[in-house]
Amino acid sequence: MNMRYKKGSRASLFLELAQPDEDGYSRWVSKREFVGEYEPLMFKNGGDWCRSSAKIAKDFVLEFDRTETSGVGIDRIRLAGFQDDAIGSQTIRSDIKRYYQGKRCVVLGTSNPEVDHKNGRKNNPSTMCVDTQKLEEFQPLSKAANDAKRQFCKECKRTSERYDATKLGYPISFYAGTSHHDGSVTGCEGCFWYDPVEFRRHLEQKRD
Repeated sequence: MNMRYKKGSRASLFLELAQPDEDGYSRWVSKREFVGEYEPLMFKNGGDWCRSSAKIAKDFVLEFDRTETSGVGIDRIRLAGFQDDAIGSQTIRSDIKRYYQGKRCVVLGTSNPEVDHKNGRKNNPSTMCVDTQKLEEFQPLSKAANDAKRQFCKECKRTSERYDATKLGYPISFYAGTSHHDGSVTGCEGCFWYDPVEFRRHLEQKRD
């Protein structure tokens, strides 16, 4: 993957540090890691090598976070897939991020969650635009749960077979739809990973 960038360039250094997977997703990389051989990656507020006009930003969807300090600058960066696969920016509006970062993971109950797009395929243009995003289109997931969901969503996208919640011990596979994902904007609804809270609510209603 680094072959597309000049060896020793800052983009190449970041890819080496972030280690994105085959779909272009990486972990969050903190500025605190920009030391030693990665010191050239350090920047102040603007993020010169990762601006929208930079080559790496044309190849990858970049996400930025400011959760580690009280300042206004960028604290963490991660890669969120290849640009060719994105409808648009995967940025989540700041008020939505603040709301969910104060909640607990809906799967594990842990604090300091990541903010997850419920629709794992991210194929709804209105959800991908910060001006039209709605609070209910997102949910708080721990890194572990979010990483697991991402893997299951990739498998679903590859095979068009939705995740079967009986693998987790639940008595039903999904509360709406069939095992086949039709590729539509609403095709994820009913899957456990789309909305674990709603999934469990349907189980309670079924028992009643």
